Amino acid sequence: QAQKNSHKTPPVHMEACAGQASSAHIVLVHGACLGGWSWFKVATRLRSAGHRVSTPDLAASGVDPRPLREVPTFRDYTKPLLDLLESLPPGEKVVLVGHSLGGVNIALACELFPEKIAAAVFVSAFMPDHRSPPSYVLEKKFVEGRTLDWMDTEFKPQDPEGRLPTSMLFGPLVTRAKFFQLCSPEDLTLGRSLMRVSSMFVDDLRLQPPYTEARYGSVRKAYVVFKDDHAIVEGFQRWMVHNYPVDEVMEIDSADHMALLSTPTELARCLADIADKYAA
Repeated sequence: QAQKNSHKTPPVHMEACAGQASSAHIVLVHGACLGGWSWFKVATRLRSAGHRVSTPDLAASGVDPRPLREVPTFRDYTKPLLDLLESLPPGEKVVLVGHSLGGVNIALACELFPEKIAAAVFVSAFMPDHRSPPSYVLEKKFVEGRTLDWMDTEFKPQDPEGRLPTSMLFGPLVTRAKFFQLCSPEDLTLGRSLMRVSSMFVDDLRLQPPYTEARYGSVRKAYVVFKDDHAIVEGFQRWMVHNYPVDEVMEIDSADHMALLSTPTELARCLADIADKYAA
């Protein structure tokens, strides 16, 4: 059950909204080790409600042919998204949605193209502020807080001289216990089959200046809290919202980290509501 500003919303079938849709262009950005494929259920529901939807694969992700060793920086990793935004016709704005690490990708996009973004939506995603380097929220959780047991995740240096990012691949145990615990067995099998080696790019992000209040800070923002997320837990999601307040907060009950697959109707409803409000 999706909730908005801590109040429950009545159930609504996405198809019933088709006649009311604003036909917004919604760009869905995936998290680490995933790809545009991870949005297939949400994208289908949003399209049925009349919206245009793009699900780009970031570099070395999904069906992008590059290996991670050819993606030395976070900006290189984000380039497919930046290219999409740069190609938009003059005056067109999109609703930009980031999941998990994808929150930092959409924050970078807001910094570079604020005039092209009607709203940025962080769905159980890392959300930088404009006071600290973009690595801050990653280090706060994984280095200082140590709140996630990485279990069988594999981390490997790609380059002994540190010129390439440390690679990361989620193992079957952490995938099942922390990311897909409420997903169907079929969705878990799909996820395990399509995951690719990725990186958090923390060392590179640590070297970047904070995103600015004038550009990143000027974009309207919403946050969707997944209340049963065992990877980016609810408490940390709410800490990020407290650290960097947004225009709107929604929440979804019984949503694990992969609510894109486990509660797609509720998530699509939240995104459609935001699109109808901010892209009108």
